Amino acid sequence: MITAASMPLAMAATMAFLPGTAAALSSDVVISAVYGGGGNSTATIKNDFIELANLTGSPIDVSGWSVQYASAAGAVFQMTSLTGSIPAHGRYLVQQAAGAGGTLSLPAPDATGSVPMSATSGVVALVTAQIPLVGCGISCAIAPNVKDLVGYGATANVETLAAPGGTNSTALARSGSLTDTDNNSVDFTSGVPKATNTAGVTVTATDTGGPTDPTPGSTRIHDIQGSGRISPIVGQSVTNVPGIVTAVRTTGSSRGFWFQDPTADADPLTSEGLFVFTGSTSPTVVPGDSVLVTGRVTEYRPAAGAQSLTEIGGPVNTVKLTGGNALPAPVTVAFPDAFTKSGSLEAQPLEPGSYVLDFLEVNEGMRVTVAQDTRLISPVNTEFDELWVTLKPGQNPTPRGGTIYKSYADQNSGRLFIQALGGAPAANVGSTLAAGTVGVVDYQSFGGYVVQATELGTITEGGLKRQKVLPPKKAGDLSVATYNVENLAATNPDAKFQRLAQAVVTNLGSPDILALEEIQDNNGATNDGTVAANETVGKFITAIQAAGGPAYAWRSIDPVNGADGGEPGGNIRQVFLYNPLRTTFVDKAGGDATTAVTVVRERPTSNQINLSASPGRINPASGAWSSSRKPLVGEFLYDGNKQLFVIANHFNSKGGDYPLTAAVQPPVRSSEVQRTQQATEVHDFVNDLETKSAGRARVVVLGDLNDYQFSPVLQTLTGNGAILKTLIDTLPEDQRYSYVFDGNSQVLDHILVSPAIKGYSYGVVHINAEFSDQASDHDPQIVRILTGCDTDPLPARCLPGSPVVDE
Repeated sequence: MITAASMPLAMAATMAFLPGTAAALSSDVVISAVYGGGGNSTATIKNDFIELANLTGSPIDVSGWSVQYASAAGAVFQMTSLTGSIPAHGRYLVQQAAGAGGTLSLPAPDATGSVPMSATSGVVALVTAQIPLVGCGISCAIAPNVKDLVGYGATANVETLAAPGGTNSTALARSGSLTDTDNNSVDFTSGVPKATNTAGVTVTATDTGGPTDPTPGSTRIHDIQGSGRISPIVGQSVTNVPGIVTAVRTTGSSRGFWFQDPTADADPLTSEGLFVFTGSTSPTVVPGDSVLVTGRVTEYRPAAGAQSLTEIGGPVNTVKLTGGNALPAPVTVAFPDAFTKSGSLEAQPLEPGSYVLDFLEVNEGMRVTVAQDTRLISPVNTEFDELWVTLKPGQNPTPRGGTIYKSYADQNSGRLFIQALGGAPAANVGSTLAAGTVGVVDYQSFGGYVVQATELGTITEGGLKRQKVLPPKKAGDLSVATYNVENLAATNPDAKFQRLAQAVVTNLGSPDILALEEIQDNNGATNDGTVAANETVGKFITAIQAAGGPAYAWRSIDPVNGADGGEPGGNIRQVFLYNPLRTTFVDKAGGDATTAVTVVRERPTSNQINLSASPGRINPASGAWSSSRKPLVGEFLYDGNKQLFVIANHFNSKGGDYPLTAAVQPPVRSSEVQRTQQATEVHDFVNDLETKSAGRARVVVLGDLNDYQFSPVLQTLTGNGAILKTLIDTLPEDQRYSYVFDGNSQVLDHILVSPAIKGYSYGVVHINAEFSDQASDHDPQIVRILTGCDTDPLPARCLPGSPVVDE
């Protein structure tokens, strides 16, 4: 029998974390169990085995199929041919090589091979042919005829991520209802070997339990962590690793505890702390317990592109030696100037004195303390007890206490993410977190490195106030605003409508035209084919009137059900609200979800233009808008029948982009591709307006563009400033933000204007993003188009720079 993978440990560590591939989901026959420890020391079952399961209600003939096994390196597969069929909802047992030990024989096998399988790491494939797999490398999961594949332990030949490694006394079994998600790490768990044949006869190995010997093993936490980002012994089992429990997590699906070796080694690059993953089972240990931990060393990667968290995973056995021990002294958090280096971080040596991400990795799992007063640069998220602070108060500050995000090259190295395990009070940007926060360094998909705080310093509120729009100076001025109202549906509580309405009236000054993003259909996330939003919009308009605002009229276009992305069933779309006492909407029939609006000249030689439909949608059949909101275009008249074209947008989200703390730097921005295509569509439409009007068209492009003012998307949309002006760039650099994410005050929402709009005042109205109590996660923006600004030279009141927001 093979009791360990034969490849070098360094190779195993490297291969285990190459990107996995996934086969098509198997809905009929799957591999249900794999055991390679048969007949080895401590094993009770004599043979290795592979078990298959039929998920359907009918027998399935597997004659001509095969199961194939390869070592963790996966170079050569050994094949065992199958015959017969698997009963409905039944099992099928393939017996493999026997070891010298064991006391239990398997049930009568349905197929027999002689393959000596590894207990700890290997690859098993179910193939609908009897042809050996050759030349598929680490991508055998998608090779021809492969029905299902399980890679376990230290192998890269997997479906997405490897299943845990086995042992002589544990097998890998498909979890729960045997569902195949094409992720071996999710689908399989380690447990007591159990084998069932087609006749339904089952043999279960004797559960010998975990180690109870109170003697510490030879492996220490710093041996597991190593001096790099990936453990040098990843995939291996470790026994009786000693340490002091420093913190526990008893909620969610990633429960477990952190423990730390109080005796550090001489290498400053090796962490002395580690997370022990217990899954959905709450740990029974408490801080101060001295424990010995037995389990498997894994690298948990929480999201695509993310770095990994070194941990000990299941099956985990924990032996408590004593309680009430003093916790190791925390390390003071002190960030270097640079956030990160470039390239593959996992392939480079750690330099904690030079880079923030390296400092955090070196202290992964260890107790740390924030020994200085810090400023909150995000509001406290009280649902998840999360907040961001800056350790560098002079780094790119906003006037209201945040930290401005200026470019892809400057990630703001002073930011620190904290999650309070004991809860955190509501507080806004600019508040003070007193020195004294203590916790352990963790890594998660949202925010990357995070201090899981067991002690949170006192928070003192900073007194931040919500802003308001100044009154217009002239009656003919036209105000146009954009506001993402975050999945507003008629089914939402009245309180949400009331808060949003009060903001429209009090903070935005009842704008003449209001472009709304994320208006859902009448029943919100209920996915029953409903697309109309008249009840949602009507309820909002009624709430605005109740708050003292105007009786808005509205225009929109219902999308095709399920075609515009957003929350499933919600059918979000853009909507125009407008005050009919201040502006006129020019209705043109023909606009619907699938018809493209065009620009029409009144006469071939005229510069007077109109829309073919109003409201209309820009090229909705274009692939640029796949599963995304289509722009809403409307034609308005104002101030003595001046023509204004307004284009409301909600570009595709940044979902799928790698985090700022990604394992490869700079992070991949995959979502940018579609947004650039969308920007091209809108740019071309605006260019048509400009060309056919000989540059006289007044155009406002606005909405949630989901990208930064310095991004390629905005450069594409504006034609590098040739056809549209990005108004956020007219503000001082430290005020260019409408959203707060990962502690960075940044821009996602925009208002852009064509050159024909010469006199204007503009501002972002900060009422949400910086506040713990939010009606939406976005701040609205407003532009006031000033009357009497069509002369040359411009009157003084028309010159840009006149404030629109009361600071």
